[in-house]
Amino acid sequence: MASNTVASAALLLTLNLLFFTLVSSTYAPCPPPPKSHKPTHKSPPSAPELPATCPKDTLKLGVCADLLGSVRVVVGPSRTKCCSLISGLADLDAAVCLCTAIKANVLGVNLDVPVSLSLLLNSCDKQMPAGYKCA
Repeated sequence: MASNTVASAALLLTLNLLFFTLVSSTYAPCPPPPKSHKPTHKSPPSAPELPATCPKDTLKLGVCADLLGSVRVVVGPSRTKCCSLISGLADLDAAVCLCTAIKANVLGVNLDVPVSLSLLLNSCDKQMPAGYKCA
């Protein structure tokens, strides 16, 4: 009976050695984590560097010339027509449109650009965007 026990123990040790040898020989380390790539896209340029374009037809802004004729014009058809053209625009878009109209002389009068632009924006309850220059 002792020989049976020794044979069983030897068989068990042999199988354990064989099993652990096979398992450990197939060990492959985990691949390294992927290198984190920093995004290569550039941040958008600041507001003054953006190529500003007017989303409205600049020629239609000729109705705004009447607002510049008299500083006292607060309510009236010219204010309604002019302000309705830029009413759905953000302050910056409205400033770009009016600046384009003033520079293209669509309004038909020689104007001091910063003053005229500010006057038109204020009369339509818009604000001159900080740092915006009509160039």
